[in-house]
Amino acid sequence: MKVADRSGPGASTGCDISHHFAAMASNVVVADLDPRSATAAKMSILDTIGVAFAASGVEPAVRAAVGLAESDGGREEATVWAHRRRLPATTAAFANGALAHGLDYDDQTPWGQHASSSVVPAVLAVGERRGGVSGADLVAAVAAGQDLFARLRCHVGWRKDWNLSSTLGVYAAAAAASRVLGLSARTTQHALGIASQQSAGVMEAVAGTGSDLRGLYAGFSARGAVTSALLADRGLTGPDRVFEGDAGVFHAYFGGEYDRDGILAGIGADFRGGGTLYKLWPAVGTAHSHIHATARAMTDAALAPEDIAEIRVFVGDYHRLMCTPLAVRRAPETLVDAKFSLPFLVALAAVHGTVRMTDFTADGLRDRRIRDMAAKVVPVDDPSLDWRLDLPPGRVEIRTLDGRIVARSGAGYPGGPEAPATWEEVAGKFRDCAAHAVSPLPPDRIEAIIALARDLESLSDSGELTRQLS
Repeated sequence: MKVADRSGPGASTGCDISHHFAAMASNVVVADLDPRSATAAKMSILDTIGVAFAASGVEPAVRAAVGLAESDGGREEATVWAHRRRLPATTAAFANGALAHGLDYDDQTPWGQHASSSVVPAVLAVGERRGGVSGADLVAAVAAGQDLFARLRCHVGWRKDWNLSSTLGVYAAAAAASRVLGLSARTTQHALGIASQQSAGVMEAVAGTGSDLRGLYAGFSARGAVTSALLADRGLTGPDRVFEGDAGVFHAYFGGEYDRDGILAGIGADFRGGGTLYKLWPAVGTAHSHIHATARAMTDAALAPEDIAEIRVFVGDYHRLMCTPLAVRRAPETLVDAKFSLPFLVALAAVHGTVRMTDFTADGLRDRRIRDMAAKVVPVDDPSLDWRLDLPPGRVEIRTLDGRIVARSGAGYPGGPEAPATWEEVAGKFRDCAAHAVSPLPPDRIEAIIALARDLESLSDSGELTRQLS
């Protein structure tokens, strides 16, 4: 990571990176997108709605956010997904963002972190508020938000202290919401500046134990994005150099470490959301390779749970967070903590061969087979697995009671970069998620939503989709 030259062309012209982002977001149309990024935007819309549906029925932590939104009431502008309520766009975005990340089942970039759980709730909320927004405009907006997020994610000096999903997600979502509102490039730049007052989230909320907040953070960034875009639309202005100013985002949050050229390379032509990854297991993405390695080892060696003496998991700096404190991680007390516990997730893979939504219930947390297996998981430090940019791979070594050692790597895990999920897999995931909603949808409605999302760019009015979501 290099520090940008503040005496270079951008500084001399006063053209902050926010102006480039705003120009891209305000002008992008579906025809600008390559097929991969257009498809990713549509898959993310379907996937985000689906995991929000599931969270509404199976994750108790989301009830506080949805309950507050419903009790506040207000103008009926946008749908709270899976609930028979319409609320102000800012409030609906908050509730839907909380639902979207509540299960940690939402999509992610190839480098970790989540854009869509902030972007999609913001885009759909302002789309409903405005009315008459085409499906093509929704696709273009989501693709712009995913691109902006990826550019920032890969080119800032992250020290694993800020939660990039919310800290940067609010800018991606604000740009996307501005596109749906039809704001000019200058007004969109103001929205990005205003969003600086909504950019927040320390990693303690993610890595700490005993709190439900980790599951709900996207609600704050989605709401902040809608608020920022609507305020800009009303004429409020933001700082001109919000990212590159002496006290701007890059210097205040990242110690001035950012790669300006990397952020701007190919902007408006190369849309980087096409690499979005869709989870096939409802758990933190950095654990998926360990889950896969464990399941493979059990199957390849024909092991039964009762054969195991110890499971050694090799961990880098971020994996270690999922094992600390070890006693708590082996016996998580909340569903949110269970999804971030490497011992618990590896134990699920060893006992069940997979990780399912039904594993994250009060009974699932108390399952003696899982707890006993989690107690056999031993983390082993391996600095080569420290998280730098790409998601670090997982390795496990299973030691059996009869003295065998079975070692596997988690490369090629389902839904990962080497085996990305297909549209059919995401549609199947949506069906499963929708069946767990607080008010399950009938099968014909589920199929209608899938079909509308798949051909979203052909809809003259995206309300055809959003009217199906409550």
